[in-house]
Amino acid sequence: MTLNTQALADLLQQVLGSSIVRLKQDLGEVTIDIAPADYHAAALKLRDTAGLKFDQLIDLCGMDYSTYGGKESHPQRFAVIVHLLSVELNQRVRLRVYAPDDLMPVLDSLVDVWTGANWFEREAFDLYGILFVNHPDLRRILTDYGFVGHPFRKDFPISGYVEMRYDETQKRVIYQPVTIEPRENTPRIVREETYAGPAR
Repeated sequence: MTLNTQALADLLQQVLGSSIVRLKQDLGEVTIDIAPADYHAAALKLRDTAGLKFDQLIDLCGMDYSTYGGKESHPQRFAVIVHLLSVELNQRVRLRVYAPDDLMPVLDSLVDVWTGANWFEREAFDLYGILFVNHPDLRRILTDYGFVGHPFRKDFPISGYVEMRYDETQKRVIYQPVTIEPRENTPRIVREETYAGPAR
């Protein structure tokens, strides 16, 4: 039986109590912000409580709110957002937690709660530099071993810091400082004359 969003929100408030920093219902979805110190304990309650049973982690991603232009105010720069599904009860919830330190974003790992969090957390580490305490194998997953920085951070330059090329004399790939000049990317739309139909 599927709970309506108000009933789910009430149950979440009852189960998680003061762990919830903010609860929002919008477009038939429930989003809860959890205090960083309660993140792991709240995840266990979301999975194990009879009326919730969020047994599947659908997605986990990092966020950088440093230049976010929305209406919400964000207390910290980095956050992790988790989408959970209860297969048995056919309900979903979005969980958000802000990393308390912008210079060194650190949060608990959820791999021991949902094993599917493993590669998602590695991706958030690689792209945003968010560290996950007690992750069994926290290392880069999408960028190269010698990659410098975290490319999804808003302050990461579009051209990056280093480039690689094959060196004929050394017979290997080498890294060197970026040689292209920084430029502003301006999207252009190029359409054929007959894009909107035959020319008149």
